Amino acid sequence: MSESFDAAMASFHPLLPLGVAYSGGADSTALLLACVQKWPGQVGAIHVHHGLQAAADDFVAHCASFCAQIGVPLQVLRVNAKHAAGESPEAAARAARYDAFKAIAINNSACLAIKSIALGQHLDDQVETLLLALSRGAGLPGLSAMPAQWERDGMIYYRPLLGVRAADIRTWLAGQVRFGPQGAPFIEDPTNLDEQFTRNRIRVRLMPVLDAAFPKFRETFARSAAHAAQAQVLLQEVAEQDLKQMGQPPSIRQIQQFSHARQANALRLWLKTSHQTTPSTAQLNELLSQIAACTTRGHHIRIKVGAGFVQRQGAQLVWLTD
Repeated sequence: MSESFDAAMASFHPLLPLGVAYSGGADSTALLLACVQKWPGQVGAIHVHHGLQAAADDFVAHCASFCAQIGVPLQVLRVNAKHAAGESPEAAARAARYDAFKAIAINNSACLAIKSIALGQHLDDQVETLLLALSRGAGLPGLSAMPAQWERDGMIYYRPLLGVRAADIRTWLAGQVRFGPQGAPFIEDPTNLDEQFTRNRIRVRLMPVLDAAFPKFRETFARSAAHAAQAQVLLQEVAEQDLKQMGQPPSIRQIQQFSHARQANALRLWLKTSHQTTPSTAQLNELLSQIAACTTRGHHIRIKVGAGFVQRQGAQLVWLTD
């Protein structure tokens, strides 16, 4: 069963002072307003200007006007969110946002001395993320969808509305009649309906069909994502234990003592934590095949992974840039 907006906010206890990522849309408007009502004087708004559409300056003007109306300090961060060739536009924009948030963590004087940041993603967003991961053949990390809380670059992040339906958020906003008969004002981002983006096609085409066939699909899909996240925590714990036995860098002979699945699990963690890179399924399968065949001193291993190569160096595996 989904949460009500009021229940979600009642159970939200962030580290204060709090920054709210505020785009001007319905979800972030509701989150900002509810946080200001709950913690007056302890909340600041953060607007990231991506510079990707002509309306971006209008978004800033709207956000500045609303923040002035409710007496909240606003920090506008301008970023270059253009994507490189072969890069997802969504991924590039997301990376730019987190770079901007990282700058706040480093120089934390412009918008209060914030200790945490709240994001407005909700239950529908969580289900879209899961469906997007399924469409890409993701493993457990992708199927886990979005976490409700995590730490990055010295800042704590929260998603307090992950259990709340998008429609319920808009209903809550409409009830804020002190702003007028239509409730609290917000803007609609026209790119949210642009079906060149896979997530938008899921939202516009697939979600209504699922709603008609399975009215409770949001809650059940989100529960599946939570199960995947729990399983991923367990896999990481196993990988950490196995890597201790394999060594750093991992010993080929020690790797070979483990099952195929545990080798894959541990090597993914090694590459991610030690080298900030992730192998594709094909790259990892080829690496495991080469490890299995490595029974002589002269056996050569060199497999492209990310911006570098996993290769044999004596009795060990190493990852090196070209």
